[in-house]
Amino acid sequence: MTQGPTTLRTKGTRVFVARLAGKDVFDPIGDKVGRVHDVVSIIPFSGQPQVVGLVVEVSSRHRIFVSLSRVTSVESGAVITTGLLNMRRFNQRAVETLVVSQLFDRVVQMRDGSGPVRIRDVGIEQTMPREWRITSLFVERVRRSTLGFKRAGETLMVELNQVSSLAAQMGTQDATSMIAYTEDLKPADLADLLHDLPEARMLEVATQLTDERLADVLEELGESHSVAILESLDGKRAADILELMQPDDAADLIGEMKPDTADELLSLMEPDEAADVRRLMKYEDYTAGGLMTTEPVILPPDATVAQLLASVRRQDIPPALAAMTIVVRPPLETPTGKLLGVVHTQRALREPPQTLLGTILDTDIELVEPDASIGTITRLLATYNLTALPVVDENKHLLGAVSVDDVLDHLLPDDWRDQEDEVTDAEMEERYDV
Repeated sequence: MTQGPTTLRTKGTRVFVARLAGKDVFDPIGDKVGRVHDVVSIIPFSGQPQVVGLVVEVSSRHRIFVSLSRVTSVESGAVITTGLLNMRRFNQRAVETLVVSQLFDRVVQMRDGSGPVRIRDVGIEQTMPREWRITSLFVERVRRSTLGFKRAGETLMVELNQVSSLAAQMGTQDATSMIAYTEDLKPADLADLLHDLPEARMLEVATQLTDERLADVLEELGESHSVAILESLDGKRAADILELMQPDDAADLIGEMKPDTADELLSLMEPDEAADVRRLMKYEDYTAGGLMTTEPVILPPDATVAQLLASVRRQDIPPALAAMTIVVRPPLETPTGKLLGVVHTQRALREPPQTLLGTILDTDIELVEPDASIGTITRLLATYNLTALPVVDENKHLLGAVSVDDVLDHLLPDDWRDQEDEVTDAEMEERYDV
């Protein structure tokens, strides 16, 4: 992310948001509460934008709103609060704009006629007791080309009255700073962040991610949002991203699309990848066949422990599947030869690298057929402390594997990300300090 000024100025009560984001938040006695995730502002079409509070991440995937009236000081590397915080999950209102998520990268016009600039940082200032405003911007000039806006490189600090209204937006908004800010987030956390954005901004950020990153995020995002993102892409890119996803996740998304759109995407996918997805779509929901992936870790009995460890080390293997390698007679791609047993990664770690997998098989593993219910799968996973189960046909030919994360995804309600308590009038008054 392009950084603003080299100091975080607090004496004049002006703070630059890029340096505020990520700072630790403490209560008055020095206990850490969380870290700053974003800054909440209200941006009118005319007049000076008001800053109303901070979004503070208090634990993984749980963010709360902290009114600036609760902030007693902003020191170098830390934010100090009164300690009286409402732990209700943050839910953005229609009138609010998140500075990092939505305002960074926005293009505005210079009032002197020198052209458009892109916002890279925002200065907020305490103008009165308990009142903060956006007062300055760190911007980068852009110029028009045949391909649209592109960077020219010159940066400058401007006062707010030197640019057009921040509420106005020129075309599709870039997401360079937003993506840089989130590059260290796990896919599940980035999915949670995208879920909380307004739909237009969610699509802008998502479509500017790399194919690999977007595929990982779509596996974690709710189906309605994932389908909306895929449908906003051109068909070839959407098909490429589906190929990068686990087949079961891709099948779930394609199953939610209109038949014509689904058929088009399947025709654009590589034949082998499309065949796996089509096969999974034939099974009923909430069964082993409907939940399984066709790409578990599979090796022959004459493979070694060293080969197993190299296989489970691959970045594209989910942790739940990496805990177990399924051993079968060749061929090794599902639907494949007869299952012989499994080797647990923990057991393999205790063996010499040259040990053959056929000599350390667990042959007592519970197997399920594709019509097994999600209740049966859940009971077996819990009973034997497993993270995955092989799925076989009546002749014990391997069809795939169902993992604990797939089960959890289907046990949780579809709208679990949206389940929030009602906000009372008193809490709204506290939020805006009225």
